Amino acid sequence: MMRFLLSIFFTAVLVVPAYSQFTEPTTNSEFRLPYEEPVDIPSAPTRSFLTPSGSSEDAEEVLQRMAVIYTIHADALQALSREDLVAAEEHITSALSAIQLLVDEYPEVRTSSRLTELYRTVMTEYYLFYGITEPPPASEGDIFAVLEEMFSVDENAFITDELVIPGDIELRRTEVPLILNTQVQNQINFLVNRRPEIMERWLERSAVYFPMMREIFEEEGVPLELIHLSMIESGLVPTARSHARAVGLWQFIYATGAHYGLEANWWIDERRDPEKATRAAARHLRDLYNTWGEWHLALAAYNVSPRRIRYGIRRAGGQRDYWAIFPYLPRETRGYVPGYIAATIVAMNPREFGFEPRMDAQPFAYDLVEVQGSIELSTLAEFAGITTQELRNLNPELLRWATPPGEHPYPLKIPVGTKERFQEAYQQLPDAARRQLVVHSVSRGENLGSIANRYGVTVRDLFAANDRLSTTIHPGQQVVIPIPEGSNVAIAANTPSRARTAATSSASAPAQSASAPANTTRLTYTVKSGDTVGHIAEWYGTQAWRIRNWNNIGNTIRVGQRLTIFVPSNNVSSFENINSMTFAQKQSLVRDRAAGRTTTVAASSPGSGPESYTVRANDNLWDIARAHNTSVDRIKQLNNLQSNRIVVGQVLRLR
Repeated sequence: MMRFLLSIFFTAVLVVPAYSQFTEPTTNSEFRLPYEEPVDIPSAPTRSFLTPSGSSEDAEEVLQRMAVIYTIHADALQALSREDLVAAEEHITSALSAIQLLVDEYPEVRTSSRLTELYRTVMTEYYLFYGITEPPPASEGDIFAVLEEMFSVDENAFITDELVIPGDIELRRTEVPLILNTQVQNQINFLVNRRPEIMERWLERSAVYFPMMREIFEEEGVPLELIHLSMIESGLVPTARSHARAVGLWQFIYATGAHYGLEANWWIDERRDPEKATRAAARHLRDLYNTWGEWHLALAAYNVSPRRIRYGIRRAGGQRDYWAIFPYLPRETRGYVPGYIAATIVAMNPREFGFEPRMDAQPFAYDLVEVQGSIELSTLAEFAGITTQELRNLNPELLRWATPPGEHPYPLKIPVGTKERFQEAYQQLPDAARRQLVVHSVSRGENLGSIANRYGVTVRDLFAANDRLSTTIHPGQQVVIPIPEGSNVAIAANTPSRARTAATSSASAPAQSASAPANTTRLTYTVKSGDTVGHIAEWYGTQAWRIRNWNNIGNTIRVGQRLTIFVPSNNVSSFENINSMTFAQKQSLVRDRAAGRTTTVAASSPGSGPESYTVRANDNLWDIARAHNTSVDRIKQLNNLQSNRIVVGQVLRLR
């Protein structure tokens, strides 16, 4: 489910305490306006209420959270009645964030008539506030209709004479087992006999993107055969966007993309960047395998929520095996893993299945140039001697008509061999052509909400950038539009593996060029094995783009590299021990913050760790054991547990 909202921080004055458990608070007061509608709810629900396990606890939880969202919505209307647009905006976007989080954690509730009505109520106010009249964007790319058809194949409908598996196919020894069962053969039959033109297109596009993907997956230590998952995810279309608002070659939702350092703002969406998204996908897949311990299960978890995986495991008697939990998964996920295996088998043996690989395709490669300021793409394309569409194809992460404005240059990809020509033309560009500041002249019928929506900023941003701005504006009035902070980052690309440049950041010393924001203190973090920029940002309560900006880096970090982090000066004690904590301690700290708990975790030492743990919602023994460096059997033994069942509030001995 795609989230184009960043989380909202709620102060005690504006928000009742109950909000915090149903929304995603951050550690500061900033929030970003979504640049696309964040949720896609069916307009004709098929049932009045649905929970995956049928448990009364789930139903009660969902209803309580809906009640809280209605309360937030009511607060938005109260703020509007007081003409407090900033508070109204916070409540409106808060309600949408809460709906997004609810749908993400309980996907089946999308078909609930109650949720549909709640969504319509909240979205009506959202549209009115921001002056939105256009319908929400549809999905982009043919892959989603194909997958709907592909995953609808009857799992037991395989007819032997429809498909003859070639005897000379090579089922190579792979880390992710290529199993030839009925479900997989159904999907092979679909790709080879029913829709061979689909497989043909995937193979053509794979010649462009697979060389780059193999290089990145090898660098990240992930099985190379998993690059074929991109076929099932997006059909290898970088701009693909699903109805669920997942985006790019690897179909990241906003939150997961942000966790792995992919920036998304009004100007750019790095989930559409082929290389950055591929590196994020490799790390995500590796993390899922480390969590679930089995590759087919990790692939299922890429497609569906951890909650549904845990539900399937419970129904399968605790077996952590994809094929054991297969009957208890949603239909799409039942087709997802067999579909991956089928596409991999055919792609590894194209000729044996009647496909002729293209030999003339050019792998994804480019030269990199730095562009200062916001310059129209048509002008930059002319500098490189290509069409604007060709420039967009190389830079699919660019969402607007121009490069992002800001103090840092934008790393633009151009065709290999055109760099010298481009730079000669670029040097002749007058400074006036580089836009750094936007001033909007108010037209009749506009309000602050519609202006904020047009430029991808918030009403709060407009008040901050314009002295003595009031809620009433008039035609002809000049309103300064602040450049979105997300575009002010060195969006600079982590010196991609196929770019013709070299990394310049030092692995041994923190960046010295970063200037301290007001009321902050500089700390240093040393990168550990398995860390990502997204992880570090989460631990320090900041954003990935800020860390990249402070350290003049991209998404690539190396073990031993020291990073500069700025934290609020009035709360340094909450962050100064993070550099010495274990991964489990840092993750626990994040969970405590999200739940509104204040926890001070001391630096780790051999044998250290809490003696007990209080069970929270959605916990399971496997995750608790992993987070505290112990085993499920050990926890069960210490607590005299006869099964894996635990309940919220239960105190477990860990040592």
